[in-house]
Amino acid sequence: MSFIDLREIEQREQIPGYHVRFVHSANMTFAHWQVEAGAKLPEHSHPHEQVANILEGEFELTVAGKTQVLSPGSVAIIPPDVLHSGRAVTDCRVIDVFYPVREDFKRQN
Repeated sequence: MSFIDLREIEQREQIPGYHVRFVHSANMTFAHWQVEAGAKLPEHSHPHEQVANILEGEFELTVAGKTQVLSPGSVAIIPPDVLHSGRAVTDCRVIDVFYPVREDFKRQN
């Protein structure tokens, strides 16, 4: 069992406007994002299942060509290998959970 204080993890700008702190368990990666209003997430895919949890603000997410504006309490489930993109409508706080672990993100810690 581990206890983690996010304030002790250095925040980095992963892509312009997307500031993140990563936490990794044995099987999952948790990305704690602070996103600047207007910041765009380019279209991409990855072999991981992703669950996006909107905590604050509004985020426009497009998954497999379907677009929806998400707000606090919204959860989006993105299957593996599905194209997705997004844009922060306002400043946002988002937690993304990835399964399995994002080894590419883990190497960045």
